[in-house]
Amino acid sequence: MDDAISSLGNGLISAIAGSKINLHAILQSIVVLEQRSFHRAASIIGPDQSVVSRRVRKLEDELGVSLFERHRAGVRPTAAGKEFIFKAKAALCDLDYAVKSARSAGSGSTGFLRVGFLCSLASGFLRKLLIEFGQGHSAVTVDVAYGGSRDHICQIRDRSMDIAFFTGVPELPDCDVELLWHERVYCALPEEHRLSSLNAVQWPDLQAESFIVSRDEPGPEIHEYLIRRLATLGFHPRVRRLSVCRESLFHLVSMGFGVTLTSESAVATPFHGVRFKPVDGDGDLLPTVGVWLPGNDNPALRRFVGLARAMKNAQTSGRNPN
Repeated sequence: MDDAISSLGNGLISAIAGSKINLHAILQSIVVLEQRSFHRAASIIGPDQSVVSRRVRKLEDELGVSLFERHRAGVRPTAAGKEFIFKAKAALCDLDYAVKSARSAGSGSTGFLRVGFLCSLASGFLRKLLIEFGQGHSAVTVDVAYGGSRDHICQIRDRSMDIAFFTGVPELPDCDVELLWHERVYCALPEEHRLSSLNAVQWPDLQAESFIVSRDEPGPEIHEYLIRRLATLGFHPRVRRLSVCRESLFHLVSMGFGVTLTSESAVATPFHGVRFKPVDGDGDLLPTVGVWLPGNDNPALRRFVGLARAMKNAQTSGRNPN
């Protein structure tokens, strides 16, 4: 039964595309569920009760499952009906959102921008960029997504994302890649750690430490960075990979599980029992880039990139971009 219920929702769009299912019947089924009555549903959506009932019955025949239990006092959804209508409403909401977004972009008066990121939004360049863009372009809807660079690059290429930000300077011949800012590397230490009283730590100070990183990004990046930096000093760091998010990783640091590295933008958020210390070493600045498709003609993207460049130039010259 669970597989059958799941397949109902997952097959909604393909079923409609196959023209076997009447979209009006789905909409009317949603109203019937909300009203728990064919009579009350008909009074709201217009057609006679008999018309609504016939359409819903035909929908049930097409699906091969009953959506409602009918009784004198009204109707009650079956388990399959509740699941189907829940997923149908979600799919229709997404469709409505897509239509409105397309109309907004086409009119030029509003717009939609999809932004991917991996860094922290607690402070730093990207936080300021999103705030300033939102204040100056209030009619543009900005959708943000946290995730890894590999997934975001795929989404940029298939145009389901406009721009993404991540550390490093990748070689992507089919994309525009622009260096926008740098961040210092910080070490997260337990507050009672022997190094927590220092203003900054040196790489040799960390040679005997046990590091913890997340399995998900940016954990693998941090792991590679540790190996590369400490290898130049002749050390091989001890690194444990854990299936936890960034926030949980810092809490584990406070509990004595190990130390970890993070970027400058993340240290603005305090964590109980954790001290963030900059790593004082030559070349320990993380480059962060913006990546987008050169053929993306989204007007909101062009304005967003223009603001990012203005902020970068102002930061370089020490001026305020406004």
